[in-house]
Amino acid sequence: MDPFTLTIDSLIAPAQNCFAVTPHDTAALPLVTKSIYVGLGGDLAVLPLQGEISVIFRNLPDGMILDVRARAILATGTTASDIVGLA
Repeated sequence: MDPFTLTIDSLIAPAQNCFAVTPHDTAALPLVTKSIYVGLGGDLAVLPLQGEISVIFRNLPDGMILDVRARAILATGTTASDIVGLA
């Protein structure tokens, strides 16, 4: 039983879905993220929900949760791995 069934989802609510991310330069993520978990740190090239230009978050540490709404994680510029999208 889920005691939060009737609770409205929001940006500050915990993620209701998670999925493995393989960075790709042309494919969109299956869902827009609330945040992104970076298992093995490095750089993360993100195409934000409301933007046409990618942004590279540099030197992210292992185990970081990056609060960003992203529609794609690009292969070019990404050195981090074990990435999980949280939606």
